[in-house]
Amino acid sequence: MSMNLYFPYRFDGRGRTQEARLADYLNQLIEQVLFTSPGERVNIPDFGSGLLQIPFNPTSIEMAAATQFTVQAALQKWLGSLVKVQSVVATSQESVLTVTVTYTPMSTDVTQVQTFVYGGNS
Repeated sequence: MSMNLYFPYRFDGRGRTQEARLADYLNQLIEQVLFTSPGERVNIPDFGSGLLQIPFNPTSIEMAAATQFTVQAALQKWLGSLVKVQSVVATSQESVLTVTVTYTPMSTDVTQVQTFVYGGNS
């Protein structure tokens, strides 16, 4: 039986490793893939999606499409055994980039949606 750990690592009230519910665990894993830049992890240099570099670039339709492709490929590569990515929608409007990830955990049939907004005054 595997243990789903919280990220960042923490202890529960008993002083033991705190376990995360599956939904929280998957959300944390997706967040790690999205917010880790390739090259940031020494032993896994290609881990991540490069999403953090996007706020520093001007937004455009082309950038949103490239972001959509990059994020979906990274999620499928690193989390393909845990989730089925149904869609990644990246849209840009003026200085705001919005990325919405729709996925289904392999262990359930419940679709989850997670949205990240970058730029503007957010």
